[in-house]
Parts: sequence; structure tokens; C-alpha cells
Amino acid sequence: MAAALRDPTVAAGLTGTSILTLLLWSGAGQQEVITPWTRIATADDLRAFTDSVDNMPRIVKAGATAIGEALLAALTLLSNVPVTPKRNVVDVVGDGRSNEGTPPGPIRDRMAAAGITINGLCILHEEPDLLNSYTEEVIGGPGAFAVTCRSYTDFTEAMRQKLTREINGPVV
Repeated sequence: MAAALRDPTVAAGLTGTSILTLLLWSGAGQQEVITPWTRIATADDLRAFTDSVDNMPRIVKAGATAIGEALLAALTLLSNVPVTPKRNVVDVVGDGRSNEGTPPGPIRDRMAAAGITINGLCILHEEPDLLNSYTEEVIGGPGAFAVTCRSYTDFTEAMRQKLTREINGPVV
């Protein structure tokens, strides 16, 4: 993820215009803010943010996948953003369909109705049809989309493509 954020095109698009946070999530009750809201006003701000992403510990346990719980945590984060953004974009990255906690569909619908965009990045190594699940239950809001990658080795490029598309704005 940090490598994608450091891509020159992505970095130029984020610097001076963005405020970012990173939420690590897994099962129900396992969401942790890794990097708090950070205004990306300068290249140094982005460098500090990407360094924190590079060095993030795996705090939540692997296993269960509670996408609805992650979306609820993202809603809480958005209610505490220190500035009023022009757009609210939540990125859900995962390698499995939701199998625990609150179903994601109703939360997604609530967020989309509020004008929040939820985009996805599906890692298909365990569930080759994961994009279908994300399309039906996770992504929503203005210009929402999901991208895929076959494995973690393809992740950086998929994340770079997704971030570039987000920076260019929603296609509605």
C-alpha cells in the first residue's frame, strides 16, 4: 500500500488536497486505527503517512471477515474528520467475503445515501469470485468501483490503479 501511495502520479494527486487515515480490520470488534487523520499538505506529510503504513503492525487477528463492522468503523471515522472534505471515499481492501458481524449491504446503502463512495480492492487468491460479492454487498455511492488482483504480489499495482482512478474523481 505504501509503495502505491509513493507512486509519483498518486503522490502528486494526493499532495495538497487530501486527508487520509488507515483503519485495519478483520472480524467483529477487530478494527484498529493505525494512522489517524493526516492532512497531506506537503510531500513530507505524505512521506510520514506512507512510513506509518510501511511500519504498521498487524494488530487485529486474521481469520474472520466483518466488512459491515469495518464500514461502521469507517462511518465513525468520517464523523470525526477534522475538516469538511469535498468527497468522502472509503476503500475496502480484502481477500474474503463478509462472514461475521453486521451484514455490509445495509451499512453500504446508508453510506451511499449520504454521498459517501465505497470502493473496493479484491484480492482473489482464495475466492476467485470475490468481485461479485463486493459488487453486490460492499461498493456503493457516487462513482463506486472495485478492482481486483490475483495475489498479494499484484497488490501494489492494483492499489496504484485504484488510487489513480479515485484521484481523478468519480465518474457518475
